[in-house]
Amino acid sequence: DDENVLELTYNHDGRSYELGTAYGHIAIGVDDLDGTLAALKDAHGIEPERPPYQVSEGSSRICFVRDPDDYRIELIGRSG
Repeated sequence: DDENVLELTYNHDGRSYELGTAYGHIAIGVDDLDGTLAALKDAHGIEPERPPYQVSEGSSRICFVRDPDDYRIELIGRSG
């Protein structure tokens, strides 16, 4: 099932936004998070900022990497 999702976020705790470049990160859903991380490491030497972890709001595992230009990318393992 291919679908595209745009997620808009909001700081519910009242923290202000630092616009900077107005870029926070982009998120990409992947079918195999561990396989994707292995491929990124083998092909480009890209390592996650920290090991993948389970989010508390659902069953997804996520992690963040940085591309060669230092942009932050969230990888979301699709569950089910």
